[in-house]
Amino acid sequence: MAPDDSPGDSTDALLDGLVRSAFQIMGVLTRIGAEHDLSLTQLRVLGILRDRQPRMSDLSAFLGLDKSTLSGLISRAERRGLLTRGTSPEDKRAVVVLITDEGRDLIERLYAQGREELAPATDRLDPRQRHALARLLEPLLSPPLPLTPRRPAGKTGALDS
Repeated sequence: MAPDDSPGDSTDALLDGLVRSAFQIMGVLTRIGAEHDLSLTQLRVLGILRDRQPRMSDLSAFLGLDKSTLSGLISRAERRGLLTRGTSPEDKRAVVVLITDEGRDLIERLYAQGREELAPATDRLDPRQRHALARLLEPLLSPPLPLTPRRPAGKTGALDS
């Protein structure tokens, strides 16, 4: 095994690549969202709702937002005509978030814009490589990592004081 092929080195290289790509993509998405008066979180919500109808509680957990923060975010999007709330067909007590036709049109335009702006990077790969990368990323992304709060440094448990 070459010195730079140890498991720790390959994990570090992978994490570095993932973080750098996330920063590049978030930069593009933040700029695209800002052009349409949307925060990165609002853009994420629209992207999630493109092909899902999650419960408010599931959307809150997925985004790592408390319910009141999410409720305000959804209310602002409702006023813009992008989203609406409904009741779950499975559980009439549960509230689901639905994208409107206007919201769907907007996210489709933004998705196309994002694809175009990321093309200089994605076009560096041939179609076979793009397919392989998408296939390799899937186990990292599905299911999404749980959003659990981290303990502050130095705190290891209830006995620390």
